[in-house]
Amino acid sequence: MNKPSPTLATAPQQARSEELKGVGFGLTAYVMWGCFPLYFALFSGIPAWEVLLHRIVWSCLFLVVLISLLRRWAPIRAALAKPRQLWPGLVCSLLIAANWGIYIYAVEQHEVLQASLGYFLTPLVNVALGMLFLKERLTRLQAIALGLAALGLSLQLIGLTELPWITLSLALSFGTYGLLRKRVALDGLSGLFVETLMLAPLALLLIGGLWRAGESHFLATDIGPLELPASVLMISSGVLTALPLLAFAGAARRLRLATVGFLMYINPSMQFVIALLVFQEALSASMLITFVLIWSGLALYSASTLLEHRASGRRRRAERDEIAQQERSDVRP
Repeated sequence: MNKPSPTLATAPQQARSEELKGVGFGLTAYVMWGCFPLYFALFSGIPAWEVLLHRIVWSCLFLVVLISLLRRWAPIRAALAKPRQLWPGLVCSLLIAANWGIYIYAVEQHEVLQASLGYFLTPLVNVALGMLFLKERLTRLQAIALGLAALGLSLQLIGLTELPWITLSLALSFGTYGLLRKRVALDGLSGLFVETLMLAPLALLLIGGLWRAGESHFLATDIGPLELPASVLMISSGVLTALPLLAFAGAARRLRLATVGFLMYINPSMQFVIALLVFQEALSASMLITFVLIWSGLALYSASTLLEHRASGRRRRAERDEIAQQERSDVRP
């Protein structure tokens, strides 16, 4: 009796093992991002824009070390050798810096609910931008999802006396970043390094200006609720910017797009809970309705993505079966 090949016998186990690793990486990335309000709240007393400058510089320096350890300089050298093709990267760097700065400001001002709403809204903004600029077609479920998000945002605008600019700015800046990022032929880690590298000279110049004016907080002590040294917080911001991105890359390589999409909700959901339970922000009736409508839209969008993925898989299997059947018929005498 023939024994099954060890390679074939262990292939499903290896696939399951890789999938479990992917889920672990995904959970690590999104939980770290979800805890960012707790981290940036430690910078209490330091202006958001100064925190942003140091985040750019220390992220760039940490990425130099990380990329060197991983020996991933080849794609970066290739990109830097064609400076004319880096213009989309420059716009991306400005957009991600704006997104970081607005987010830090939101935490500083205890507007984490608005920030979480912005990140809930981002995937649907991506859909709208793809439809407008990339001529992507929407399925019926995706169109309904987008309509629910628009309705929720409209109710929020009606219920407030002022524009929820934090929500809109975060969603639009990150959504536009994702749209332009498609034109930059770099992976997430290399792309982030190039983006921070472009901003680092200006950030260093402004940090130097703070030093000369005697307004720098870098050497300050007893910062925030834990009374930590500002230098420790600022240097660690570079590490905590890169680590979730690495974990996300590990998840994206091992998981289906639909699975990654579902894990994505962990980040804004954690921020929502932290805003209510830790920062004790008030949740108005209009904001609650807005959240429910956007959550519903995201659920529909995820369901549509999952159905498309399964349909695509069935088509590929049918095509393979048809090719195999054709090959068998061709070899018959």
